[in-house]
Amino acid sequence: METQPYMLLFRNTGPENHQHLSPDQRQQLITRWNAWFEGLLKQGKATEGQPLEAQIHVVSGPAHQRVVDGPFSETKESVGGYVKLRVSGLDEAIAIANAHPGLEYGLVIEVRSMVADCHLGVTTTSEKS
Repeated sequence: METQPYMLLFRNTGPENHQHLSPDQRQQLITRWNAWFEGLLKQGKATEGQPLEAQIHVVSGPAHQRVVDGPFSETKESVGGYVKLRVSGLDEAIAIANAHPGLEYGLVIEVRSMVADCHLGVTTTSEKS
């Protein structure tokens, strides 16, 4: 079966979403989160995933002359982690996102299709991807 690459981007991942949980409830969430990810790895549907530091550096300007350090007040909009998928299509990627245990605690998951070529005509992946 032909598979397609998708990326799940996790937003609203800050500790404020879990402060109301008891230590036991936090551990249960961690266990469920790990089981969700490890299950995807075992099925060959996830190829990698990683949490991201809250500390960010935004580079902008025509000569990359502006660097702004964060985190910023819009932390809910920041990407806090990702998982790369190889699945049959968008419906399967959305179903995987919908099964994430963090959704019930405010996690927001953005599902994005990954493409081999950018709009500038630059190839962005190798044949192996």
